[in-house]
Amino acid sequence: MTPQPLTFQALRLVIFDCDGVLVDSEGPAARVCAEEITRIGWPMTADDSMRLFVGCDLPQMLPIIETHLGRKVPPGWMDVLRSRMIQALGQEVEPMPGAADTLRAVAALGLPYRIASNSSHAEMAAKFARTGLVPLVAGRVHSFEDVRRGKPAPDVFLAAAAAEGVPPAVCIVVEDSVPGVRAATAAGMAVLGLDPHGDGAALRALGAHPIRALSECLALFRAAMRAAA
Repeated sequence: MTPQPLTFQALRLVIFDCDGVLVDSEGPAARVCAEEITRIGWPMTADDSMRLFVGCDLPQMLPIIETHLGRKVPPGWMDVLRSRMIQALGQEVEPMPGAADTLRAVAALGLPYRIASNSSHAEMAAKFARTGLVPLVAGRVHSFEDVRRGKPAPDVFLAAAAAEGVPPAVCIVVEDSVPGVRAATAAGMAVLGLDPHGDGAALRALGAHPIRALSECLALFRAAMRAAA
């Protein structure tokens, strides 16, 4: 699939994913998931967890785990996983390079922005508190908990656009995962695919315009705004 061009009749909203875009949380999250899944009988490394579950919300993980185990997870296991996850995220995560500067620069361009994530509100609160991003994201955060379906369904992106009062066609999403890019394209939005350590091929194949760093966003936003003027 050819990447969507960054051309708009108007560019009126930027929507950022959280994990892997604003907050470098996927490593701690994968480690905790792997430890807890191993504890109930499915030996797993953090790399396995990352490969299997990156971009998924916790409810989406559950049927995969139970199918592999051939049984239900123990009572209360999901609550333990959530609690451990929030604790680790609140103690270990760091902001992605340029996250705060990018949010400030988008605001300086006069562009509203929102955050749309497959993380819970409690998880995001821990991440944003740890990284000092709370003042920049307060009142702008949308979770899979707010909608019927998480990514790769488009619901959370559509909810972010609706909250801003704009149609999907005037939005651009910054994403780093395959489920996230699928969700954004299903919503009818252009997508920047952030891949700091690769060539962006997997995200490009789904229709994203690949970038290596958040610092590349601003020039693309300015160009899109000029093209729409």
